[in-house]
Amino acid sequence: MTPATEIEQTEVAVQNDVEHTHDHDHEHHHHHDAPALNPELTREIVVEAPAEDVTAAFAKVLKTYQKHARIPGFRAGKVPPSMIRSRFGKELRQEVMESLVSDRFRTELEAQKLNPISQPQITELMLVDGQPLRFRASFEILPEFDVTGYDTIKAEKANVTLTDEEYQAELDYLIDQHSTVETVEEERELHDGDWAEIEFKGTVKDLAQTVTEEGLASTSAEPPITGDDVLVEIAGKNTLPAFTEALRGAKVGQELSAEVEYPADFGEARLAGKTVEYDVTVKAIKKKTPPAQDAEFVSQLGNYESWEDFTTKFRENVEGRKRTSLENAAKEKLVDELVAKFQFPVPESFVQQQIDARLDRGLRALAQQGMPPEEMRKLDFARLRAAQRDEAVNEVKASMVLDKIAEKENITVSDADLDRELFILSIQSREPVEQLRERLTKEGNLARIREQMLREKTGTALYEKLSA
Repeated sequence: MTPATEIEQTEVAVQNDVEHTHDHDHEHHHHHDAPALNPELTREIVVEAPAEDVTAAFAKVLKTYQKHARIPGFRAGKVPPSMIRSRFGKELRQEVMESLVSDRFRTELEAQKLNPISQPQITELMLVDGQPLRFRASFEILPEFDVTGYDTIKAEKANVTLTDEEYQAELDYLIDQHSTVETVEEERELHDGDWAEIEFKGTVKDLAQTVTEEGLASTSAEPPITGDDVLVEIAGKNTLPAFTEALRGAKVGQELSAEVEYPADFGEARLAGKTVEYDVTVKAIKKKTPPAQDAEFVSQLGNYESWEDFTTKFRENVEGRKRTSLENAAKEKLVDELVAKFQFPVPESFVQQQIDARLDRGLRALAQQGMPPEEMRKLDFARLRAAQRDEAVNEVKASMVLDKIAEKENITVSDADLDRELFILSIQSREPVEQLRERLTKEGNLARIREQMLREKTGTALYEKLSA
């Protein structure tokens, strides 16, 4: 998504593009699978060079090959030109392309003051020794747009104060994660505070039911909801009352049923507003024992001197996470408003790059979740790309708007800022800083990291300015 600020950056693209031109010398070439370009931002130039320049370019490359070619029966530098053309015709033409085509393309761009941001699409290429060079090149340029009025948007200041209830909920969750779970061996009933280990099968009740010879039959086509070795806290704050009422007083091995009406705002969408009939088997009664709230416990969590030291730092951590989450949400809303405020054509090449990046992240996530490569290959990539498009367009627009605002606000990312970011990435990836820098530079990702840092810095500066 980086605009090419130097014409030289286009030369490699031209060289790469002409590598795919027709091998036969006297045929025009057309791209049939070239990526789409935004018509509003597409420019086309015709590049030409006289026959004598083409002849000179071929002669220069031929001379180099003559000097270095090693062919049995001929002394170095004495191979006849006709044999060089016969043996290395394809290579000769390729080198002429990479020198003459790139040079003429660059000259024409400078003459017309054009700065491509996409790989040029070369068509109608005619390159024959002794004849004039001619080809067409199509590419995208950056749109011209103005962000005047960006500072008239009002951002809502997020209330990042941590309540005691929020802090306690986070602390309770942490303690619960470190609690020990033991099976109650004595034969007794389930009491409030116990944990029931259950197996269940649930059937979603459908509003449309029919009467058969065997009674009521649901027409619901939804698959059953099943679970095994699931822990449910009796009278727990996260336990639905219907489960508590059904399980309270039950014993191990007992089979029972429970009808649960899920509220419309229930967190799991497929259950929200539904009524489910559950068949439940109690497999075990469990007791959870929380860890002692002392120095020995917190020493397992990190470098804490006491329980009080831990809770102080834990509260700071929770406060920080809440602040970051709410402020990021507020910044995203602010950027969404900026994107909606300014209308301009978006380079299709940038959109496709962003779709590629989004798909790459999604496929990496699927791989980490265990999806085998053969299953990934069966995915409908055309549909997946289409589904990513709207978000990709918005992300490209947001980046371009933020880049413009960064210019107006004179916001920059210093080398020291970048060094700090690389240091953090180095720790996370366990890769030495200089090795990381070298790899990112080689991959072309170092500039992207700096750009992303600039946009984040601009978003933060805008939020502070517009929410004051």
